[in-house]
Amino acid sequence: MQNRISLPALIVLAIIAIALPLIPYQLHVSTYVVQMFMQAVTYAIAVLGMVVVLGYTGQINLAQAAFFGLGAYGVALGTVSGGINFWISLALGVGAATVAGLALGLTTLRLGGHYLAMITISFQQIFDLILVNWVEVTHGPDGIAGIGRPSLFGWELADDKAYLLLCTIVLYLLVFAVWYLPSTRLGRAMRSVRENELAAEVVGVHTLRTKVIAFALSALLGAIGGALYAGGFAYISPDNFNFARSVEFLTATLLGGAQSPFGGVIGTVLIVQLPEWLKHLPESLRFIKDVYLAVYGLGVILIMVFLYEGIWGLIKNLRAKFVKSQAKTDVSGVQPLVLDVQGSGDSALLRLENLQKHFGGLKAVDGIDIDVQRGTVHALIGPNGSGKTTSLNVVSGIYRPTGGKVILDGEDVSQLKPHQRAGRGVGRTFQNIRLFASLSALENVMVGAQRDNNPIPKGDKALRDRAMSALHFVGMADRAHVIVRNLPYGHQRLVEIARVLAGHPKLLLLDEPAAGLNQTEKMEFVELLKRLRGHGLTIFLIDHDMGLVEKVSDRITVLNFGRKIAEGAPAEVLRNPDVIAAYLGTAGETNAAA
Repeated sequence: MQNRISLPALIVLAIIAIALPLIPYQLHVSTYVVQMFMQAVTYAIAVLGMVVVLGYTGQINLAQAAFFGLGAYGVALGTVSGGINFWISLALGVGAATVAGLALGLTTLRLGGHYLAMITISFQQIFDLILVNWVEVTHGPDGIAGIGRPSLFGWELADDKAYLLLCTIVLYLLVFAVWYLPSTRLGRAMRSVRENELAAEVVGVHTLRTKVIAFALSALLGAIGGALYAGGFAYISPDNFNFARSVEFLTATLLGGAQSPFGGVIGTVLIVQLPEWLKHLPESLRFIKDVYLAVYGLGVILIMVFLYEGIWGLIKNLRAKFVKSQAKTDVSGVQPLVLDVQGSGDSALLRLENLQKHFGGLKAVDGIDIDVQRGTVHALIGPNGSGKTTSLNVVSGIYRPTGGKVILDGEDVSQLKPHQRAGRGVGRTFQNIRLFASLSALENVMVGAQRDNNPIPKGDKALRDRAMSALHFVGMADRAHVIVRNLPYGHQRLVEIARVLAGHPKLLLLDEPAAGLNQTEKMEFVELLKRLRGHGLTIFLIDHDMGLVEKVSDRITVLNFGRKIAEGAPAEVLRNPDVIAAYLGTAGETNAAA
C-alpha cells in the first residue's frame, strides 16, 4: 500500500520540515537565501495541486499559475486596496480560485487530453490579460507593493525567518494531506479515473464529479501557495503568474514524480534552486557558470527522458530492489463473501424492449427483445459483428439506446449513466481486461466495493473487508497486495470479476470472460460461474466458446446482423438450423467483420 511504502519518507520529511526553517535562526544567512527558501516552499504548495490533478487523476492542467495568482491577488488586493485582514483576504482568494477550479473541471464533461490542455492554456492566457489590462483593479503591469503579513495568536510575522517557518509548517501539513489522499475513497476514485476512466465509470465511480473535485483541490492548493507567496515577498506583478510559471509548475511535478507529494517537493526544490547553485559554482568551473541556464535545461531534459516516473519513482524503484515486499497476504480471518440476491418473484430481472442502437446508417442492434430471468445464466451469442458487445454496452450505459428500453428490476434505466446503473446493481467485465494497472489487486476491488448503494457498512474497514472477501471468493486473496500489472493474465481476469462482485451486483454482465484463458483456467471459470449462479446472481454472458456456453447457460439468445434469430434452451438453440447457418455462413451469407 502507498502509505506503508512512503512512511519512512514521511518521517524523514517531518524531520527536515521541522529542522530546515530553524537553520536561519542559528546561522547568519542573507535575506536572499531566506527568500529562495520562501520561493521554493510556496511554489511547492502550488505543485502539490498539480500532484492531485495530474498525478492522481490524470487530468492535464496548464493553468496552475492562474490559481496561484488568484490567491496572491486576493491577499494583495484585500490587504492593500481593501484594508482587510490577511487571513480574510487569503480566504477570499482561495475561495475565488476554488470556484474557478470547479468551473474548469466541469469542462472535462466533454473534453479531455489535448483539448483539455488547450482549455487550461486559454484560461491561463485570459487571466494574464486581465492582470495586465484591468489596471483599475489589478494595478496593471506595475503590480501591487506593500502587501502585509499576518499575525498568528498575537505573534507578528514581520520577520522573514518567522514567516518562512509558518510557510514551511503549512507545506508540511499539506504534504501529509496529499500523501494520505490516495488511501481514501476519493483518492482511490481519482486513481481509477487516471488508470481507466471507462472502467471506473462502469464500476460505479462518478468520474465527472471526481475530476471536478480534483481541479477544485488543485486550485485551492495553488491559491494557498500564491497567498503565502504574496505575503512573503510583499510585492507581486503579472509577470509572477504567467503561462511560463504554469509550465514551471508542470515541469517540477514531472521532474520529481507526479504521483507523489514528496516527488513534487523534490522537483520544486530542483527547479527553484538548481539555477542558483549553478550560478555560484567555484571559479574552477567557470565554464559551467557562463552557460548555467543551458546546463540547467539539459539536466532537466535528461532527467525527464530517462526517469519516466521522476526522481521519486527512481527512489521507489531502488528501494524495491533492496527491500523485498511480501508477495503473499495472510488470508486467515477473511469472511465469506455474501452474494445472495433477494428475489421478488419469478419476473425478469433485465428486460430489453425493442432495443436499438444505430451508428449513422449502421444498425448494430435492430429492435431486439430479451428477458433475463432472475438467478439464471443467460448467454448472448452470435457471429462476429452481430451486435453482442454493442447490446452489452447499451445495457451497462456506455451507449445510449437509439430506441427501445432497458428495464432493470422494473425500472427504466435507459437514460442512466454507467455509474448510476452500477449503483442499482449492474456489474460489468470487459472482453479486453480493464483494470487499474498501477493499483494493487485489493485497491482495484475496493474501488468496486465503494459504489453507491452497496449494502455494506460505511467506512474503509468495511470496504477492505468486502474486497478481501471478494478476492478470497475467486481465489486471489493471497495476492491482494500485488500490483495488478504484475499478475498473470488469468489472475487479472479473476481480479476483474472480484472487483464486480465486491459491488454486490444483482446483474452481472460478462463480455467474453474466458477469452485468453487456457483450458484448465476455463474449467475453473465454469465452476466459478456455477457457484455464482448458486448464490442467486443473475448473469448475462457473451462468449464464443460454445462448450463453455452450453455448460453454464440456462437460456441462450442468438443475434445475427443486430437481430434476434433464435432463443431458448441450450440444446435446442445450438441445433437450430438458422443458428448453424449464421455461424457457418451457408446459403451465400457472410459474417460481418469483427
